[in-house]
Amino acid sequence: MEEMKSCSRLLQPNNNDDLFTQVHNKPELGHDFQDYPSYLDTNFIEGNNDNQDQIHGFNYNIEEVENGSALIDVSSFGAKGDGNTDDTTAFEKAWKEACSSNTPVLFVVHHNKNYLLKQITFSGPCRSSISMQVFGSLEAYDNISFYSEDRRHWILFNDVQDLVVGGGGIINGNGKIWWQNSCKINKSLALTFYNCKKLKVKNLKIKDAQQIHVSFERCTNVEASNLMITASENSPNTDGIHIANTQNIQISDSTIGTGDDCISIESGSQKVEATDITCGPGHGISIGSLGSGNSEAHVSDIIVRGAKLSGTTNGLRIKTWQGGSGNASNIVFQNVEMLGVKNPIIIDQNYCDQDDPCKEQQQYTGLLMS
Repeated sequence: MEEMKSCSRLLQPNNNDDLFTQVHNKPELGHDFQDYPSYLDTNFIEGNNDNQDQIHGFNYNIEEVENGSALIDVSSFGAKGDGNTDDTTAFEKAWKEACSSNTPVLFVVHHNKNYLLKQITFSGPCRSSISMQVFGSLEAYDNISFYSEDRRHWILFNDVQDLVVGGGGIINGNGKIWWQNSCKINKSLALTFYNCKKLKVKNLKIKDAQQIHVSFERCTNVEASNLMITASENSPNTDGIHIANTQNIQISDSTIGTGDDCISIESGSQKVEATDITCGPGHGISIGSLGSGNSEAHVSDIIVRGAKLSGTTNGLRIKTWQGGSGNASNIVFQNVEMLGVKNPIIIDQNYCDQDDPCKEQQQYTGLLMS
């Protein structure tokens, strides 16, 4: 146990930052940190050694460590982290090797480094579990032309199982140039998890997304905690956490302040629990919108407990379009505090979010709430 304690003291970014938890908390990494004993010394993690390749014999892309686990360092694949070099290819190469490993992987992004990334997809399925620890910063290019192939995603984790993303670092969407050309159609997403299972996202600062900061789509068994998500109050369409077609997700102990919903929950989502959320500025916590274009929508077993909303335009909101069908059931809002909230509770069954007025329909919304 003493060896694990020394690792936790080493990796804790700042004792005064309540966003970060001790590394020896096993659920954060997905496997025992004792698997990585001597390779994680101070110089290695903080990037203070000019010749990191030689630390503890770290001469290979994957270094075998105790218990058959593997350590991958993005700098070994050519990532500079100098804030000027395009590190996208280096990250792609590092991920390819991590995903092909037959043993659990610790994927390290160095402290005190700023890695510039274009659009990048971390695809699975992978052969073993991966813990990506972002100790430094990931920053998006502010040139929209670099996203010509996929303007909807910046960082995408697709079809990955047994994944942990954490480390206390910063994910910076550099979104100001995007906000000037913002559009609600096909929103751009900074950090997307698509079709991921057994996923943990912890201890990160996510800021200034192109639009939506973090999106969970078609995921199951998700834990998201200790997140700080921030953008200007005037930034358009910058939802904090967006959930769609996702089941069994827990969001806790997070602070969200953006220009749109702190949390938005859309159709296909079930067993969603949000606890101890601090929200503001922004548009509050929303379920929907549901049933647009006469579509069928379903959400169920939604619990929001212990939230604190301050200075938001809305508090708790359920939005359904005319003509939609389906149901929104077993929804619980409990122990929610509000201060300076313009519209504390809204249940809108005649929602319309388009430039032209919505046509009044003969059939009233068929989407049932309970």
